Amino acid sequence: MARGDLSDKEWAVIGELLPSERGRKARPSHDNRRFLDGILFVLRAGCPWRDMHERYGKWNSVYVRFRRWAEQGIWDAMLETLVELGLTDDWQHMIDSTTVRGHSQAAGAKGGPIRRALVEAAAALRRRSTPVQTVRDALLALC
Repeated sequence: MARGDLSDKEWAVIGELLPSERGRKARPSHDNRRFLDGILFVLRAGCPWRDMHERYGKWNSVYVRFRRWAEQGIWDAMLETLVELGLTDDWQHMIDSTTVRGHSQAAGAKGGPIRRALVEAAAALRRRSTPVQTVRDALLALC
């Protein structure tokens, strides 16, 4: 276990929140820990996926799983479950302003039809990506 990787205690909680990987070419679900450690490494270090340390596997495989979980709503469901279980204080989000670019004329903009269309499209995508059975429901069914 490298510095910054999940401890056994943390993995015992979070591992249950992740879906098992199935399919002809999918990795076994026990690899979820290695993949999650790789994802957290990239997010913590702020490095490109290609610069991810080799101990976590192939960078592209880790990235594909990160994207798949994002599209399936796994990250949102995991955060919601951790908040409901009282394992994190609250919904806290941080945006690093060095990576967010704003248009010089955006200050005070009212938001026209293009902005509304983008917001509606994002809301529709979120509705489609939210699983019918949440991770919390699955955990409660196991207890």
